[in-house]
Amino acid sequence: MATISTAQFKNGLTIEVDNAIWKIISFQHVKPGKGGAFVRSKLKNLRTGAVQDKTFRAGAKMEQAPITTRKMQYLYGDPTGCVFMDMDTYEQITIPENQIEQEMNYLQENMEVNVVQYGSETLGVELPNTVVLEVADTEPSIKGNTASGGSKPATMTTGLVVQVPFFVNSGDKLTINTTDGTYISRA
Repeated sequence: MATISTAQFKNGLTIEVDNAIWKIISFQHVKPGKGGAFVRSKLKNLRTGAVQDKTFRAGAKMEQAPITTRKMQYLYGDPTGCVFMDMDTYEQITIPENQIEQEMNYLQENMEVNVVQYGSETLGVELPNTVVLEVADTEPSIKGNTASGGSKPATMTTGLVVQVPFFVNSGDKLTINTTDGTYISRA
């Protein structure tokens, strides 16, 4: 494994600290008037999903975690978890649902995603920035309501609940942002 110092920090870089694998969300080099310089960082634990603030001495060295991503297709979900297939080798892996609870709101059969791995350990799934989902249930739109610019809740076929404009009806296909679960547009 490669050793890196805090001077080489970049957003998105993965490091190994305290026997955990962390992804750098943000960092800031701080040089106070008194004392030594340090690096304040916000890290996401790739195993648990927890976000933590951590401070390192300037120039501190740590191991870079070799993370690999494989393009895989989501096949189906069953009681043991979610089954994904490698598009090149046709190898199938099962990821427990509790490991990818958030991503389950956006997964659809035959959807291609990147599966994140550390050695032989599967850490999770990287979704595309946007997905197209169908509205399973929402209140019917009332004529004249579209001018006010309000919103109403809509349940997607995956179970995700999104705030949508009044003109959206059941059966409509919508583009949804996967980072924050917000409505973008009709598809």
